[in-house]
Amino acid sequence: MAFPIARKLWHLGMRARANWLLRHQSRFSFAIHMIGIPLALLSPLLLFFAEWYWAVAAFVFGYFLQWIGHKYEGNDVGEFIPIKKALGLPTVSIAPQYQVPPPPR
Repeated sequence: MAFPIARKLWHLGMRARANWLLRHQSRFSFAIHMIGIPLALLSPLLLFFAEWYWAVAAFVFGYFLQWIGHKYEGNDVGEFIPIKKALGLPTVSIAPQYQVPPPPR
């Protein structure tokens, strides 16, 4: 059993990826996330190459694009779900049009 920690991390990553893909099934939402996520994640690097306000603008715009994707798809933004649950508010993890109905009994 070589590299057990790496194997566990790989499986954790694959489960996280499958969950992410389940929550982003709309082509539009997926595409807009492919723009918004790198923009938001790479914004701290802009602090070294541009004025600070460009980094802030990149982060805000990247996050805004992801929010638009979630509004279009009909589910909650992933970072807001734990906050809403802690406040006792209803959450929508997977958009209703993509939810699989439970099997009949």
